[in-house]
Amino acid sequence: MRYAPTGMCHLILEVLAYAADEAEDRGAGRAVVEFHPDGSVSVSDDGRGTQMAASDDGRPVRKPVMATKDLRYFDSPPATPIPDGRPRYGMSVVAALSEWLVHTNRRAEGAWTQRYRHGVPAGELVAVPSAGTTGTTVRFHSVEGLGGEVSAESVRPLADRVSRVLVVEV
Repeated sequence: MRYAPTGMCHLILEVLAYAADEAEDRGAGRAVVEFHPDGSVSVSDDGRGTQMAASDDGRPVRKPVMATKDLRYFDSPPATPIPDGRPRYGMSVVAALSEWLVHTNRRAEGAWTQRYRHGVPAGELVAVPSAGTTGTTVRFHSVEGLGGEVSAESVRPLADRVSRVLVVEV
């Protein structure tokens, strides 16, 4: 598959690369990769959380990273490879190649969550209780047939090579 050449492993590395972007303003961050019994995977980080803005009517609006192609990775020059040696394509590819994805972000001014199906918002952005921390959690269940069986043991060596993020648990 062109956008996830190493299957599920590539999608996990895409999410970790996003966590590294979010940790950049602090110099470094931490992330936890969790494999769930239903076949989904979550990556939680302690970065700044996805950028937010207010709409004209004052409602919170999140930067559309899950549903909009990231031109940094689709235009020339070719994107920097992620640790599986393949090009980075961004979070919209993870969302598009997922049966479902839940993006939760926590910022100093609040916390929100939104669900996606195949890269398309499947509900509104909803405020959730803030735990007084910042960061992002992306939990997703990839499309059937993506391939690339993964486990904590197979992901850790690559995950540990994502710059600016210390993977503390896989």
